[in-house]
Amino acid sequence: MRVAVAVPVCKPADCDNNADEIIKIIREADAEQVKIIAFPELCVTGATCGDMFMQDALINAGEAALEKILKETEDLNIFAAVGLPVRVDSKLFNCAVCIRKGIIHGIVQKTYLKNHGGSYEARWFSPSDANAALIFESEYFNIGVELGEDLHAVIPPSSYYALAGADIILNLSAQSEIYQDNRARYLIKAHSAKTKSVYAYANAGTGESTTDSVYSGHSLICESGEILAETEKFKRESRFIYCDCDIAKIRSERRTGAFLSSGGNNMQYHKIYLEDIDNRTDKIERRINAHPFIPAERERALKCENIFSIQAAGLAKRLEHTRLKKVFINISGGLDSTLALLAAVKTFDYLEIDRKNITGLVLRGFGTTGRTYNNALELARILNISVREIPIIDACLSHFKDIGHDPEIKDLTYENVQARERTQILMDIAGKEGGLAVGTGTLSEIALGWSTYNGDHISMYSVNCGIPKTLAKVLVAHAAENIPEAKAVLHDILGTPISPELLPPDRNGEITQITEEVVGPYELHDFFLYYMMKYGFSPKKILILAELAFNCKYERVEIKKWLNFFYRRFFANQFKRSCMPDGPKAGFVGLSPRTDLKMPSDMCADIWLKELEDI
Repeated sequence: MRVAVAVPVCKPADCDNNADEIIKIIREADAEQVKIIAFPELCVTGATCGDMFMQDALINAGEAALEKILKETEDLNIFAAVGLPVRVDSKLFNCAVCIRKGIIHGIVQKTYLKNHGGSYEARWFSPSDANAALIFESEYFNIGVELGEDLHAVIPPSSYYALAGADIILNLSAQSEIYQDNRARYLIKAHSAKTKSVYAYANAGTGESTTDSVYSGHSLICESGEILAETEKFKRESRFIYCDCDIAKIRSERRTGAFLSSGGNNMQYHKIYLEDIDNRTDKIERRINAHPFIPAERERALKCENIFSIQAAGLAKRLEHTRLKKVFINISGGLDSTLALLAAVKTFDYLEIDRKNITGLVLRGFGTTGRTYNNALELARILNISVREIPIIDACLSHFKDIGHDPEIKDLTYENVQARERTQILMDIAGKEGGLAVGTGTLSEIALGWSTYNGDHISMYSVNCGIPKTLAKVLVAHAAENIPEAKAVLHDILGTPISPELLPPDRNGEITQITEEVVGPYELHDFFLYYMMKYGFSPKKILILAELAFNCKYERVEIKKWLNFFYRRFFANQFKRSCMPDGPKAGFVGLSPRTDLKMPSDMCADIWLKELEDI
């Protein structure tokens, strides 16, 4: 839903001019397919008229200006909230007048009058005497409106509006720059996060009187704690900013967590239905993060350290509880085992245990290449851990004979035998020598079920289970920058194609089995997983978001192909997740059957696949 905030250059008491500026902005916003727009507090008259609010001439002029605005916008479908002093009998109220198609749909009174710090609103306006709050409802969204100081109350009216179902909160404000500074940004971000709402804050601009205060026009739109749009301060022309807000995301977030258990309230609501709302736009103008698991650049180092600390703290607790001082990890020279090894090293440093108590098992099989083999040994040497090499080819050939499998047939059995042999060796050595077998599988593989059941699927503690592939690469890259002596080998590991190395290499010793050629790009699967699990989005919405996020990197037909693959494997492999080992959750999305995903192993995927097929 396209939402805007406007900053008209108003002139105190020049209501006709102010009406023209408001009409101009409404028309420009409508041309940009804006559906909802908020204007500043008292923008029709100007917020700095002081005792002139007690003059009938000003109030009459304001009413005439409102009539002009209604007449000039009666052909427009945009919902606009404009600030006006409203006279009712012998009282005057500071109000937001909500209009659309030339009709007043409702008038919202300011609840908390600012009467301190040089403001004297109680001198001019009566406190709200409404016995019911207004909620504007439509097929696509619900709107609540508050004014200025209402936001600063201990419990703002918008908190109640949100509990009553308002997805979008409009705030018509007139706060001077010395008053708000950056506090407005922090307060609005926090409040929109707490209410899980779109909060559109429109603030008075430089046209207001500067007798005692200066107004900058600083306005912004937040969605669940994230600033989507923000004006520049002290511009001397009328303007508006807009953004496309995700109402489905808001409603999804409200179905879980503290918001769900916040309960109702005793406030009475008068709900006004807005008919014939058009939510269509020619193009969605919203930045969709193609890699939602990866922290923003400005905070990446700090968050990477925090994730490593989560892994280390989890493994440390498990070692302390089991009274073990050794761990065993199958190291392959690939991404996942490297990340698990780095987490183990951090754990042992944290516990002040000699790193030699970490044993990296190098289990060369049919597909092991010189590149990965050498990288595994080199990294182990640099990190000063113990290494044990055990070739598994003879054991696998013996097992092929036992089960009657021709080793020339390079099928799933050929691959699974190797994966289970490696896990058997890992588990048996760990048990024999009194240590913990650490798993290396990532969240992406767990989602797709891309593991051998009772092979690399299982371990005694899975340190990577909360980390998807896209994030794993960032974590290893972060480690490369912080361990200078390992930088070269870590970057070579990052440059190695992701592969289980279960099929023989080519004549040049290069990897032939490249995972992403079989399962598709992990960056797509991580994107699908994030929006499916965090927000419960439908296949159709995920497909549209992926097209926007990757911006022609992948054609729709390719995205649709891999999304279909994702759903099929996600539903078919819940049985593996139902008995997955313990491991730490590292972000918003987890697949643990104990805490995150309560899902039957035999659940049908047809409704998801059918929706995708129909697109």
